[in-house]
Amino acid sequence: MRLRRELILEEMGLTPIWRLRPRQAPTVARDPVLVGPAPSAEACSPAVAERREAPSTSDRRARILLLDWSALKAEVRGCTACALHARRAQTVFGVGDERAEWLFVGEGPGAEEDARGEPFVGQAGKLLDNMLAAVGLCRGDNVYIANVVKCRPPGNRNPEPPEVGACEPFLTRQIALIRPRLVVALGRVAAINLLARDATIASLRGRLHDYRGTPLVATYHPAYLLRNLADKAKAWEDLCFARETMKRLQDSA
Repeated sequence: MRLRRELILEEMGLTPIWRLRPRQAPTVARDPVLVGPAPSAEACSPAVAERREAPSTSDRRARILLLDWSALKAEVRGCTACALHARRAQTVFGVGDERAEWLFVGEGPGAEEDARGEPFVGQAGKLLDNMLAAVGLCRGDNVYIANVVKCRPPGNRNPEPPEVGACEPFLTRQIALIRPRLVVALGRVAAINLLARDATIASLRGRLHDYRGTPLVATYHPAYLLRNLADKAKAWEDLCFARETMKRLQDSA
């Protein structure tokens, strides 16, 4: 009778026939029907767990671009988005008039900036202050100074693309909050990251560029000028060009 019944079920496509096994003691940890296959060592690793929990880059950027000044400063202070945070003494957010018409953007903090938490406070900072004074400007008075990255790269090397990418939303939000009339990029690293193009500073200086609707002038970084005194005359030309550009912008407002 059982054989005939099995043949009928087979003809109807209802096989195989499942039979109950004898009752056994529970084995939850070993039964693949209940718990599935054992997770691999990689799936259990902290790195994988962190990737699962971390928000996407686009989500992080979108959130940062909505922050006000207070929240943005707190976000920068607690940032661990790239490897630079491991060696910093402190972050270097930026300094100056938060409604400034002039925005100067450098590359990244050096040793003194890392120690004091303010951009351009070493020898390059003294030269920058002299450059500002030469065109009638003063740090903090209608001037804001920031950097592409907020933590010091070791050995004062150029920041690497992942480091720049981690800080990009911070600088973008700073610029959006300040709404400067003119941006002055100090050095190649600042210029190529703001303009999103690869070029030499020599090819970028001497003409007006556009940063998302804001005029931008590129010139040499003060630290470079300390090592290459002959190019100070070119930097002076760039500052005069920036001053003339600002006057046109103010007159047309």
